[in-house]
Amino acid sequence: MIASMTAFGRTEETGDFGHAIWEIRSVNHRYLEISLRLPDDLRLLETAVREHVSGRISRGKIDCLLRYEPGESTVSQISVNTALVKAILEAADTIWPDIPEPGSISALEILRWPGVINRGSPDPDVIAGPLLDLLDRTLDAVVESRRREGEKMKAFILERCEAAAGIVSAVKQRLPEIMAAMREKLDARARELSIELEPERLAQEVLLLSQKYDVSEELDRLGAHFTEVKRVLAGTGAVGRRLDFLMQEMNREANTLGSKASHYDFSNASVELKVLIEQMREQIQNIE
Repeated sequence: MIASMTAFGRTEETGDFGHAIWEIRSVNHRYLEISLRLPDDLRLLETAVREHVSGRISRGKIDCLLRYEPGESTVSQISVNTALVKAILEAADTIWPDIPEPGSISALEILRWPGVINRGSPDPDVIAGPLLDLLDRTLDAVVESRRREGEKMKAFILERCEAAAGIVSAVKQRLPEIMAAMREKLDARARELSIELEPERLAQEVLLLSQKYDVSEELDRLGAHFTEVKRVLAGTGAVGRRLDFLMQEMNREANTLGSKASHYDFSNASVELKVLIEQMREQIQNIE
């Protein structure tokens, strides 16, 4: 399965354990890099979270964010910030004279004031299970998104690979014709210079030129690389680095083809191949 390294997943759930939101963002990276943002009370879950993420994703920069509000059943104790309560009552005393019909403040209204109630830290052992289950569901969404995007990239690369293979095949078919034209050109040049070349000498010169400008090995290696790209794309696991290496080798062969260009078809094929290889390489940079 070919997977992209770009994806996003978000899940939210409310239960006895409280209210939790997981957000996971994934972008391309040479290796696996996991960045976590967890509430201070839940830092003990960091190792488990990293294990869950690395068990599903092998490459990419992963940002995990957990937003959590504890439920009543997970709070070990509740205390009241008496200093804040006194400050609220004193502030109320200062404004009552300016209110035409002042009312009374109930205890429930004071308790609802932010910061008045200090909830105890949730027990990580109690909420770890639900939070990690929710994390796994978030990872399911991320992995599925990476897979869908990876399939699109696979189709794109295969299309370019087929186009490049077509260029190589066309050049191969024209090699005999090009070599024959080279022989005629050499013979015509010799006649222009009024040089009588022995048939054996002419054949020798043509052989030397054919060896100098022979691109059959480069074309064969390009064909082998195209086959390997297809084989890798049909496999499973992380294949991005392998594909990136193949693109480097293909680009090298295309450059050699251009440097040996003794005919317009060779130089034109080299340019077209490098364009296709670069298009594939840009996509491969984002494959896991």
